[in-house]
Amino acid sequence: MTGGQQGISRVPERVPERVAGLLGRVGAQPRLVAHLELVHGVAVELLAEVGRRWPGVEVDEAAVRFGAATHDVGKVRHPEELTGPGHAHEPAGYALLVELGVDPADARFARTHASWGLPGISLEELLVALADKVWKNRREEELEDLVTGRIAEICGLERWEVFLDLDEVLTAIGEGAEGRLAYQSSFPVVG
Repeated sequence: MTGGQQGISRVPERVPERVAGLLGRVGAQPRLVAHLELVHGVAVELLAEVGRRWPGVEVDEAAVRFGAATHDVGKVRHPEELTGPGHAHEPAGYALLVELGVDPADARFARTHASWGLPGISLEELLVALADKVWKNRREEELEDLVTGRIAEICGLERWEVFLDLDEVLTAIGEGAEGRLAYQSSFPVVG
């Protein structure tokens, strides 16, 4: 990994080797790679907290890690969305991953990370979407409510109990947003 590290307390967790290979094959931009590393790192933190606070919740951790590390890969085909708004990268990312031989079940995160209100969305997809928001300290009430409800239902807990713990987790993760944003910005958009 190249680029500056000012403003971040630690280097983000590297994406899985399989993902690094895929990103290399598609020529992912340095800023995109940095973003995917950051969101992947936040997803790893979320998974650790879910496991610690709600041990009855079974999550496919490998799927969440892969999803977080590839969710924006479609921006390779839509580089204007690296610095501006847009959703064209979502179906493009799914298609790109499938073209590269990725199982559609793993590729789905590229398509669903901004569509958490879809019927049948999995907890794994919700966690990827949540990591993609909280890495920059953005809070989405609807998304957090879905995660809270899912965990409360699985564990047989009151929603308010889960909400208080989840809010604590997201607040703590969000406190590192300034450093993560500075780290991501230290990488060129093209390269």
